[in-house]
Amino acid sequence: MGDTESFPTGPDHPDDDLQALHEGADAPPPPARPDCPDCGLRQDRYPTLYEDHWVLLEPGITVPSHHLPPRRRWLVTPDGIAWNMWDAEPTLGATCRVAHHLVCPCPTADTWWPWPWGSARREENDRRAQRLFNLPDLRDLPDAG
Repeated sequence: MGDTESFPTGPDHPDDDLQALHEGADAPPPPARPDCPDCGLRQDRYPTLYEDHWVLLEPGITVPSHHLPPRRRWLVTPDGIAWNMWDAEPTLGATCRVAHHLVCPCPTADTWWPWPWGSARREENDRRAQRLFNLPDLRDLPDAG
């Protein structure tokens, strides 16, 4: 039927662990908190079609699918399972979810992407993360006495 070995692995490939990690589906499962291990921000965590793999998606954020490059578009089914659209062309007006690792303020070289929307979201996440860690020192506050 043709050479299928030269095609990249897909969601139905036996090596789901490697593919899940490539797509950013490496979140800790419950009962761990759904916080990003790099920036500490709380995320929406969903199970994926990859057995025993979870993904962190930006909380409450949906974007037009054409704003994300292929293989970075996540959908959540009505029963709460996240799946990656891969190379499927989105329909006109379709929206999707964004994996947090793409807009984390602590990105790695393989997850960073230079789209204006992604850069703006990463900057906002950086401000949110700074508020988590740069709390005022109580010794610097005026005494209420």
